[in-house]
Amino acid sequence: MATWALLSFQDSASPSSEQLIFFYDFTMVILTFVTALVSLGMIYLVTKKLTHKFLLQDQKIELFWTLAPVFILLVIAFPSLQALYMLDDPFSPTITLKAIGHQWYWSYEYSDFPNLEFDSYMIATHENPLHRLLETDNSVVLPTDTKIRVITTGADVIHSWTVPSLGVKADAVPGRLNQMIFMINRPGIFYGQCSEICGSNHSFMPIKVEATPISNFLYWVSNTN
Repeated sequence: MATWALLSFQDSASPSSEQLIFFYDFTMVILTFVTALVSLGMIYLVTKKLTHKFLLQDQKIELFWTLAPVFILLVIAFPSLQALYMLDDPFSPTITLKAIGHQWYWSYEYSDFPNLEFDSYMIATHENPLHRLLETDNSVVLPTDTKIRVITTGADVIHSWTVPSLGVKADAVPGRLNQMIFMINRPGIFYGQCSEICGSNHSFMPIKVEATPISNFLYWVSNTN
């Protein structure tokens, strides 16, 4: 795998993840431009010894460096609000999954299918060295191109249900329900981990999501029940 692939985001598998990556790239372009402009200005001031009173104390330059940051923040704010709206779009979900964090494993309940619930534990590294600390004995199976809602809560301490490829992350807080709404746009296997420091075995409660077409998902449900 290329070094750049290890440093960049995971390949997106949902519209919300694509929106987050776009917003990140858009913001980085602005930050790079601002950093380069300020650095060049400082170098020019030092090397050319620009100390003219009309440059350092003129009202026009003061007006510019006051209004320019305001304009930049407004340019960043609009796509930011769009991304926030997509992440919390209140559409009616087709499937609801409840994820309950324990020390240190996950329990899942499919609210739309009675008696469909199971625990998910990490598989030991020597049993599956390819995906170290990520493989589980039971996977979360979800359909593609379907509106999905994941409700999280904690049974003991605060956990966090996070799958980077899907662009979802929410704390699982005891006594409280948090929700994530998303849609998976391609089949595949996507990994995540608890991203809240929840105890000594915090790094040993991974998340494995298997995305499959709706027909395969219904077949899995019928055989699981």
